[in-house]
Amino acid sequence: MKKFVNDPKNFVPEMLEGIALANPDTLRYIPAYNLIMRAGAPYENKVSIVQGSGSGHEPAHVMAVGRGMLDAACPGDVFAAPPMDYVYETAKLLASPHGVLLLVNNYTGDRMAFDMGKEMAEADGIRCEILTVNDDVAVQDSLYTVGRRGVAGNFFVIKSVGAAAERGADLDELLRIGRKVNDVTRTMGVGLTACTPPAKGTPLFELGGDEIEFGVGIHGEPGRERRKLAPADQLADDLLDAVVTDLPYESGDRVAVMINGLGGTPISELYILFRRAHQRLAERGITIGRSYVNEYCTSLDMAGASITLVRLDDEIEDLLAAPAEAAIRIF
Repeated sequence: MKKFVNDPKNFVPEMLEGIALANPDTLRYIPAYNLIMRAGAPYENKVSIVQGSGSGHEPAHVMAVGRGMLDAACPGDVFAAPPMDYVYETAKLLASPHGVLLLVNNYTGDRMAFDMGKEMAEADGIRCEILTVNDDVAVQDSLYTVGRRGVAGNFFVIKSVGAAAERGADLDELLRIGRKVNDVTRTMGVGLTACTPPAKGTPLFELGGDEIEFGVGIHGEPGRERRKLAPADQLADDLLDAVVTDLPYESGDRVAVMINGLGGTPISELYILFRRAHQRLAERGITIGRSYVNEYCTSLDMAGASITLVRLDDEIEDLLAAPAEAAIRIF
């Protein structure tokens, strides 16, 4: 394994410290809770928005903290849910007169940590609500969750509720918006290689030189099938077909399209996938209103990509277009 790593136990805190040092005017780092938060938070005039999840998916979610996005992120270790007390202490530090919205990707450990953290915060008189994201169409259940997994589509929920919160939307309205966006968002991914967690030092699973994992999860969970590598256009077609037919998206729809890299794929290859997705959507009579090609939710150094579609309406498109600032500009 060749990585820029010191002691693997310090991988996450050293990363978080680096993010804070690179953004001294806008971010604060609270080492005790793996917490990255906006420097001025909590704000008296808005709901605070918090995300957790495991580390290893950067720029999700610690690099999405900023105006019009998250107010804080409290990740766990690599591919591990944050401890319950991280969630509880973060909710206390981010407590706003308007409440705290906790965004949770649908994984069993994350849901347990956030449910317990929410209960403890509410016992202290802090109003909290949980919004669960489950955009992955690959499998119904996986090693980490019951029900669909939350993957790259989480970005669109963050962006929408973040924009609405900046405009003064209350907690109930943010729940409505977040659920609406989640309900029209679908994602499917493919892994070309495994990823290597720093503490493990070896690939998380084995793939043959000509094999891919179709429908892979962002923690390396198995997908729909192990199959042979195919040309980029065929892979894009298969990913898109799985996504389009799930909602389903139909002729006349206007959509946001995300081609998300899983950590080890050159952006040039992501644009090759976008080119094909654009062609196939046009053939279906589906119009692309907003395009996103970059890394948004990764799996460490996994080579691979996912495709996300969001069915747009005037409200969602307006929120996605709203100004925002974060540690990395990917919106």
